[in-house]
Amino acid sequence: MKRTFGLMLLGAWLILTGLTQLLHLSFAGMGTLKAILATASGILLLLGL
Repeated sequence: MKRTFGLMLLGAWLILTGLTQLLHLSFAGMGTLKAILATASGILLLLGL
């Protein structure tokens, strides 16, 4: 099963989002980090990488 970078970034974003909600985790720049992960994974998925 081939895994792409886009799917791995999407998985990281989903885990980060889930943990922040479940464990009430927060730190400065959390929104920026999640936005970067979401954007990068979307671009890579559209490119098929």
